[in-house]
Amino acid sequence: MSRLARIAEILQEILDLPDLVVTPELSAADVEDWDSLNHIRFIVAVEAEYGVKFTTREIAGMRHIGDLLAILDARAGD
Repeated sequence: MSRLARIAEILQEILDLPDLVVTPELSAADVEDWDSLNHIRFIVAVEAEYGVKFTTREIAGMRHIGDLLAILDARAGD
């Protein structure tokens, strides 16, 4: 399973939107149910899934799913 596909599953589960189409360009502004509480739940779930802890700066810089994927890719290369 690709990283994008797994991130999509996590987000769909958090938002309870199984039909949500998740692309690298998707942002919280695009999804009505993606509020600040769900954003925190999503970040925590991704951290748990990938065994990482994002910095405040990284989280603040995440504007789209692609930004999250880029951070995970960079972390995988460490």
